[in-house]
Amino acid sequence: MKILITGASGFVGSFLVEHALAEGFDTWAAMRRTSSRQYLTDPRTQFIELDLGNDARLQDQLRQHVAEHGAFDCVIHAAGATKAPSEAAFRKVNAEGTERLARLLLQTGALVPQGRFVFVSSLSVMGAALEAPLCDAKGRPLPGAERYRPVSADDVPQPNTAYGRSKLEAERLLAAIDGLNYVVLRPTGVYGPRERDYFLMADSIRRHVDFAVGYRPQIITFIYVRDLVDACFAALTRGERGKAYLLSDGLDYDSRAFSDLLQQEMGVRGVLHIKAPEWVLHGICAFNSWLARFTHRMPTLNMDKFQILRQRNWRCDITPAHTDLGYTPQWPLHRGVKEAVAWYKANGWL
Repeated sequence: MKILITGASGFVGSFLVEHALAEGFDTWAAMRRTSSRQYLTDPRTQFIELDLGNDARLQDQLRQHVAEHGAFDCVIHAAGATKAPSEAAFRKVNAEGTERLARLLLQTGALVPQGRFVFVSSLSVMGAALEAPLCDAKGRPLPGAERYRPVSADDVPQPNTAYGRSKLEAERLLAAIDGLNYVVLRPTGVYGPRERDYFLMADSIRRHVDFAVGYRPQIITFIYVRDLVDACFAALTRGERGKAYLLSDGLDYDSRAFSDLLQQEMGVRGVLHIKAPEWVLHGICAFNSWLARFTHRMPTLNMDKFQILRQRNWRCDITPAHTDLGYTPQWPLHRGVKEAVAWYKANGWL
């Protein structure tokens, strides 16, 4: 079976390529000419350059590929921007680029009839819709994870970030393409080897500092990259056409769980835990976003990141993914952090 994986040089994409090769797929990695191939060294990997920002060029690239190599049987679209200097920039890459790829795959015959298109979206499309705490019979907020109701794919999306809005727009554009056999996956925060944003917390712990924001109780969810990869490949043959599936490792964590596990695996003692009010983070992120207008480089702490960090409820219902896709997460946080830290050390990140 011939598969196209976009965003192949990225964190998730590189793991998708490795899995496809291990499963015996005829694997094509789509990437820009200037992108790094650091994690794509298997000689069985075949590369294709696709310009998702230009209709005419992308059409020519796909037609040439079909003429020389034939059509793809399936596609996992993992390419996208997680940081951008403006809402328009997010929209151009995440929404318009996704629609252009899916539409032209069909128009050029580069995807076989009824070939499955798996779109890696994000839980961020749901926004902070369920932040109000649930209470007991006496009106007291419930403790722990039960404080919040899990978000369901049936809830109305209310994205509160430019990133989330661009991903939701992409989903809606896909729904408007006649004849597209697609499934949407909405993972929560993805971590693991090669990922740099969550690594920043490990680097901070190494320096004996753990920084958190906000005083209201926060429940967080995670998904290890290998679980996300398994879900993507399950969606190639399972799942309801046009349906969106929320993904996590199936567990809920308090705001200290990730940093505590990092500290344990790294063997770091004497960590200073700092919890700052939201206005402090808002000021830092607002300044960084303003500065990005001039540098054209978006730092990790920006206004989109502010909305993500201040959100209190990241619980999500993965029952439909388990039922329809057979998705059964294998990497709870303690196991995933252990492997990630070992990789950081082996590769000189720590």
